[in-house]
Formats: sequence, C-alpha cells, structure tokens
Amino acid sequence: MQLPHSFNIPVMGTGYTIDTPVKTAHYGINSVISIIDDDLIEQVREYHCKQNEINFYPVNKDDHDSRAKRITAYLNLVQQLVESNTEELRNSEFDAGTEITKYFEMLPDTSVLKQEYLNMLLAGEEMKFDLQTILRKKIVPGEIQVNIMTKIDKTNYNRERNPLPREFNDAHAALRGFANSSLSSSLVLSAGMNPALYGYMATFDAFLPDKNGQITKKIILKVSDYRSALIQGKFLAKKGLWVSEFRIESGLNCGGHSFASAGYLLGPVLEEFKMNKQSLIQTLYALYTDALKKDNREVPAIPVMNITVQGGIGTSEEHNFLIDYYGVDAVGWGSPFMLVPEAVNIDNQTLGLISRGKEEDFYLSDISPLGVPFNTIRGNSAEQEKQSRIEKDRPGAPCIKKYLLFNTEFSDKPVCTASREYQKQKIEELKLKNPGPEEYTNQLKKITEKECLCIGLGNSFSMSTGFETYSRRNGVTVCPGPNMAYFSKIVSLKKMVDHIYGKINIISRNDRPNMFLKELELYIDYLKKKVTGAMERNDDTQLKYFRTFQQNLESGINYYKELFASAGKSSALLQGLILLQERFYNIFIEQDVVSV
Repeated sequence: MQLPHSFNIPVMGTGYTIDTPVKTAHYGINSVISIIDDDLIEQVREYHCKQNEINFYPVNKDDHDSRAKRITAYLNLVQQLVESNTEELRNSEFDAGTEITKYFEMLPDTSVLKQEYLNMLLAGEEMKFDLQTILRKKIVPGEIQVNIMTKIDKTNYNRERNPLPREFNDAHAALRGFANSSLSSSLVLSAGMNPALYGYMATFDAFLPDKNGQITKKIILKVSDYRSALIQGKFLAKKGLWVSEFRIESGLNCGGHSFASAGYLLGPVLEEFKMNKQSLIQTLYALYTDALKKDNREVPAIPVMNITVQGGIGTSEEHNFLIDYYGVDAVGWGSPFMLVPEAVNIDNQTLGLISRGKEEDFYLSDISPLGVPFNTIRGNSAEQEKQSRIEKDRPGAPCIKKYLLFNTEFSDKPVCTASREYQKQKIEELKLKNPGPEEYTNQLKKITEKECLCIGLGNSFSMSTGFETYSRRNGVTVCPGPNMAYFSKIVSLKKMVDHIYGKINIISRNDRPNMFLKELELYIDYLKKKVTGAMERNDDTQLKYFRTFQQNLESGINYYKELFASAGKSSALLQGLILLQERFYNIFIEQDVVSV
C-alpha cells in the first residue's frame, strides 16, 4: 500500500515526540516515539488517560518486569487513541476546516489519493456522496514507530542490589515492551550494533514472518553508511530477521546525538545505496532464507526493503531531489517540526529560543554523558540550570533516572558523568594533580559541561503540558540540528506540510546553504578541530585516521562536482563547493599534516 505522505517525523529527544503519533498519525503521517524512558512513558500514559477519561492503572516501578509492562501499556494506549482519532476524522464531513478535509488537503499533489479527492470536489451532487464513501475507506493512519538507542542497555539490579538477567537490561526490556504490544509497526534501532539485543529480537515471533509471510513487527536500522548497513543487515538476516528499512542519517547535519562517520558524505552514501540496493536485497535474502529454513519456518517471497534519508533537509527542492534522483522511499524532517507545537511537545521558552537562534547559537557540544557529540543550542534552560549549580559550587545533577550509567573510573558499578557523584570525585582528582590555572580551568569545564539528558530531554513534555515534572528540575535540554538556524516561524502542522511539498515557503532568509554543502562545511569544521587537537597531543594514530577522513571528504567533494554539473545545478552551488574545498585543503596546509 502506498503511504499517504513521502515524509516522516523522526524521533526527537525523549519528550518532544513521545506522543506525536496521537497528534499526527490520523493525518497519515509516520512518526517515531522513544521508548527508552519508562518513567516518562508512565507519566505520559497517565496524562492521556486523564485527558481522554480512560481509567489509569499504574505500573509500579517495583513490579516484576515493570519497564516492559509500562512500555506495552503505553503503546497499546497510543494505538487506541490513534484508532479513535482516525475513526473520528473518517466520519467527519467534507466541509471547509474539518479534519477529513485537512487530511486530504495536506496530501502531496502527486498523490493518486489527492487527485481522487480533487475529482470528488468537481463531481456533481449525485456522484459526490459515492466518491466520498470511497475516499473515507481509503484513509489510513500513519505508522506508530518506536525507537531504541542500542547503547542504552545497562544492567539493572533487584532490591538486594544483585544484577538481573540480561533480558532485564534497559534496551532488552524496551524491546520486549514493544514486542508484547498490540502494535503492527516498526522498531527503529539507532546508535550502532548491539549483538546481544539483536539476538534477543529473534526470540520473538512478532519479528519473524508468519505462515503468510507477513511480519507484525518490522525492523528499521538507522545507519550512516552502506558498510554499516551491510554488516548489521547480514547479522540480522542470519537470525531470520529482515531489515524492512535502512534509514540513512547524516553523520553531523542532524539533531541530538551525532555519530560522525569517517568523512562519508551523505550524497556519496546515497549513491552507493542507489547503485547497490538490489545486490543488498539479494545478499540479505539468501542469508535470511537459510536461517528460516534451519528454523523450519515458511520462507516468504522477498520482503519489501525501503531506503529513507534524514538530516538537514529544509526545502521542497531538496526533498524532491532525494526522492527523484536517489529513489529514496521517504524523507525524514526532524528539527523544523520543533517549530510546530501542534506536532511536538515544546514549551514557550524553548520555542522562542530556537525560533530566534542564529547559526552561531546552534553547535555540536560535548554535553552528553554518552561521550558522543550532541547538537544543541546555547542558552537553553537546562544549560542555565546546570550553570546555576556550578556557580553555587554544586556541579553535577542528582542522578534520578539512571539511564546513562557508563563510567567506572571510581567504582565497579557504572555512574553517569553528568551526576554530582561523579563530578565531585573527578574534581577532587583534578585538584590532586595540581595543574596550572589555565589547565585547571579547561579541565574543570570539560568535567562540568556534561548535562543530565534523562531529565532535560523528558522535561519538554512536562513543561509544555503543565503536567507535574518527574523531578524538581525544570530545565529543558534542546536537541535541534544546525538546519534549525534557517527556520524562524512558528507554524501550524498544515503550513509545515505545505512547505515540505513546495506549496508555500516558510523560510524568510535567502542565504540558507544547500543541505549537501552544509553537511560538508560541518565535516570540515569537525575535522579541523580534531586535527588541531591531535597535533597538539602528537597523536600519530589519530593523524593517520584523519588522513583517511581527508581522503573520504576529498572523494565526496569530487562526487558533488560531477553531481552538480550533471544535475544542472546553479553555478552558485558549484562556486560554494569550490570555496569549501579550498577551506578543506587549508586545514592540512596550516597544520603541515600532509601535502595536498
């Protein structure tokens, strides 16, 4: 079945899109929920039960398998609400401003269903009712997709502080919660391969084909390059698991955590998928069928495999080019939707901050306890809250939710580097080393810049709805990508969708760079920072790595030169590429790293 829309709303933080399907799925829009924070999920479930006069029966934290049960209960509720919203929309009248009219008006003009709707409007009164009946039957909601960051998979403990079995780890329990839900949808796996989690997935029939070849719970892998897709796809196929979609994301031109690749630019990556898609399907299908046969399962015909892309897309021209030239099946639009309160949870303070933000305000930070670069904006309320604690000589946050416990410097059991416990010990260690004043200041900043993402990313829901926050902390962590700098208008859902499809333009500025050039610029800046640091440390291993990085970027630049020329792109675009190439070469000339 052809999906109503050619875009989706990716996951944003934990709170921003926690209930986006309830707000947008009945319009046929796919969106993604993070299911890593079961405390937040239980809070949101309580909120929506009260809003819809549904009895709320809490799942207590101390209940057996409470994490999985909370997730299952919430996803079942979301499905119930989406079905109710869709039925209400389906039964509304075809009048101006009604929900059903909004559904069809938001469809792209290229949609067959949109053309049928327009034909209905032109039909005579005798035919109109019959055509409307047909249209109502063709309305389908968007998919309720869920996301698990595979790295968030720490060991959990019982009341006696003894470690629980692996299946009660964070990501494992979240997976079980989704598998046990009534949803027929997709699981988006991000942040790299987790072999134990992937193996655990194969123990649930919902991820395997039934006797009719249908898969109830589909797998979407978020990847940044073809090699990663092939490796992970093979691993899953050997367990009888099919990847229904590879979701390609820019390494740096995205929101939230950024998993920078070794200089692999989005255009060349998409080209590789375009050229090798059929080979990828055949390779994985051969492994998939072998695994199913060994397990005495029915072998279906080759299942559908979609290729989608997200990260930094901002105009209908870019959207259409990705679909028409690279043949992708859908395009993810993330950060711009942070200016659509109708679709996401965002408080007025944060909304105002990002709508006023300029290029220099959005930056790639080191605030994440994961140790992974994190895109954010300066001056957000969580940053202010963090700074206030530092000024009171109480750096670090109370560690309440405990999802990002990875550091074992000071104890056998891991702690979070944003916690007060860790930062206090780390600062004491720094004082004992007795560095010079400048070095002390620099090291102190590195220690205290870590931010509590568990609370900060979830507070977007609490602060926007007025529902009680999980803790006494009200700071909101913001996770937009660099593309956010070129969007400043707070708009309705319909206006954002109209912008995506080129019906209107909500970007006021005329200096927004092409998405490919912006990503290249981000990689050049990232490379310069890393090369400079490696030179200061005389780190030969890193310098060798960055020579590989350099080669990949240079190859990408040459690819864009050919692409822009063959696709008939403007001379200004090519000139911008040449300027970035010069800037790229200057990094190595200035640092005397390699002759170019």
